[in-house]
Amino acid sequence: MSSEEELKEFSISKDQKEEEPVHKEPESESRGDVDEEEEEGSIKDDRPLLKSSDNSSSEKPTSTTEASSIPPTHPSITAENIRELEKKFAAYVRKDVYGTMGRGELPLIEKFLLGIAFVTIVPIRVIVGFVLLVLYYLICRLLTLRIIPNQEDGQEDYAHMIGWRRVVIVQCGRFLSRAMLFNFGFYWINESNPSNSTGLEKLGTESEDKQQSQESERPGAIISNHVSYLDILYHMSSSFPSFVAKRSVAKLPLVGLISKCLGCVYVQRESKSSESKGVSGVVTERVLEAHQNNLAPMMMLFPEGTTTNGDYLLPFKTGAFLSKAPVLPVILRYPYQRFSPAWDTISGVRHVILLLCQFVNHIEVVRLPVYYPSEQEKEDPKLYASNVRKLMACEGNLVLSDIALAEKRIYHAALNGFLAQS
Repeated sequence: MSSEEELKEFSISKDQKEEEPVHKEPESESRGDVDEEEEEGSIKDDRPLLKSSDNSSSEKPTSTTEASSIPPTHPSITAENIRELEKKFAAYVRKDVYGTMGRGELPLIEKFLLGIAFVTIVPIRVIVGFVLLVLYYLICRLLTLRIIPNQEDGQEDYAHMIGWRRVVIVQCGRFLSRAMLFNFGFYWINESNPSNSTGLEKLGTESEDKQQSQESERPGAIISNHVSYLDILYHMSSSFPSFVAKRSVAKLPLVGLISKCLGCVYVQRESKSSESKGVSGVVTERVLEAHQNNLAPMMMLFPEGTTTNGDYLLPFKTGAFLSKAPVLPVILRYPYQRFSPAWDTISGVRHVILLLCQFVNHIEVVRLPVYYPSEQEKEDPKLYASNVRKLMACEGNLVLSDIALAEKRIYHAALNGFLAQS
């Protein structure tokens, strides 16, 4: 069933379909590794965290998005409709105690604990987090003085730096990223490195001599499932790779310079032909460079293109596999009891506040052996991507899902409409 048919089925109006980003033209395969989470989490959310059930029925939606989700001339979206969507779009369903989009009704004791944390732990964590961010910005600013950034292919970064300056930027970045995770309640990181993967037999036949020679080759990219913006902090603390980001990130205060020191590849969403090589060409070159040069930063790619609730693995875009270089698969999980750190169907501000209110958070990491593509996989990026995905799903106990970003937007629109009328 197409996206338009889904929306018609659940009575989303034609006017809304023009306003909501549901039918935005899909990114091409080569641009599929770009993270979409900032756009998804930017929907305005004015509902209080500690909303009482007594006054919930009298509240009217204050958000333009919420108000337009259910036009008065169309039938309302029902709880049954939402349950049907949850079955189809299970990869985006939020299952923690805070309920749908983090707006569920909470027991009195939960509200009390949340209120205590909000006035005690949250201010401390906000201040410490800001200090860590400013400190690393100052380090990057000092070490990039009189250094001309690389501006090839429409990019701007300091990934080409070598020597002691680069060492200080990398080591301080790794340490402060880990400190930031600690500040957010991730006191321990449970990492495992299975030596033998049992999930997928490699296609093709290769001699033992060739296999032994491959073992010394460096992967060109890290391939990871995408659960939250916290994934970036973990990978920075672990290997300090380069990411793919929106071009607007380069202009952000503090974060912009840090992203340049990471060597991010920037994407101009408004213009698909703004760069001569295109994003896929730049990413492919960077992956090959990292594969061949031990001093070059590896690329960190999220081939799903968006975040999930952490239990599923979406189809992989092929942009991460065009270089034919070996990759390092990494699987992230966020076990939880009350609040899930997954950034699935919850606004960014609400997610940050609830995350900071939780005293202890957990993260589990499975770092698989380097995946060396067969000759058949090198000639077929879709096969390469599919096999890596199957391996990660098997080793990480993840469920393969065939939905993507378009379905996530449908689910968001339906949830906003349902909650707007409640």
